[in-house]
Amino acid sequence: MLTCKDITLAVAGRRFCQGVGITVLPGEVWGVLGPNGSGKTTLLHTLAGLAAPAAGVVTIDGQPLMQMDGLARARAAGILPQHDEAEFWGTALEYVSLGCFPNAPAWRGWRGGDEAATIDALQQAGVAALAERRYASLSGGERQRVRFAQLLAQAPRYLLLDEPLQHLDLRYQIHMLERLAALTRGGDDQRAVVMVLHDVLWPTRYCTHALLLDGAGTGRSGRASEMLTRENLQALFGCALQPAGDKPEAGFVPAL
Repeated sequence: MLTCKDITLAVAGRRFCQGVGITVLPGEVWGVLGPNGSGKTTLLHTLAGLAAPAAGVVTIDGQPLMQMDGLARARAAGILPQHDEAEFWGTALEYVSLGCFPNAPAWRGWRGGDEAATIDALQQAGVAALAERRYASLSGGERQRVRFAQLLAQAPRYLLLDEPLQHLDLRYQIHMLERLAALTRGGDDQRAVVMVLHDVLWPTRYCTHALLLDGAGTGRSGRASEMLTRENLQALFGCALQPAGDKPEAGFVPAL
């Protein structure tokens, strides 16, 4: 169980939200939505233990996240950030294999099954054909899928994804969302997903829960069917929306 209790997010003296509390359980897919600058990325970094909240506490199974050592945090929660911070010199296969490191014995850094786990992750992400390509030579969409494969190789219990659909064409957006949903139906190995999304078409189709950050310090959360309504999303993004279909889970598109 990943829990935020009364957390306040702040960067450089600016408060994004205050008193936010959510509980993420295995089997759930959370969508985090809000306008630019509302604190979505800061929230994901806080859930991953990359930054401490200005107030409140984040726990995993009752243990404060910031008190866990780095490897333990990486085994529990893995993040797909918005951007690569540095260029990678090796192949896509080598890039994905780095995801196995948190689960390896500290004195070895590699396990016998890690090569198989790396190949499996590449296959799950649909990028096995790119394994021997230099990571630096890949397109933006190919890099995004390889980055997703690295997160799969890491195999955390809680997958935190910041705008995972960026750079992806429609087919690969659906593939990634389907793969994430499948991970939450994994039986004994059931995972949870928390992802930042900007598209209002997909959350109603794939998310079980949603957190809406309004950019004015307020965060509202609940079941997706209750939170992702036309009225709520129009107020959140400040534009008119229309249903994308007849079913409640069809999602919305801008009303042009």
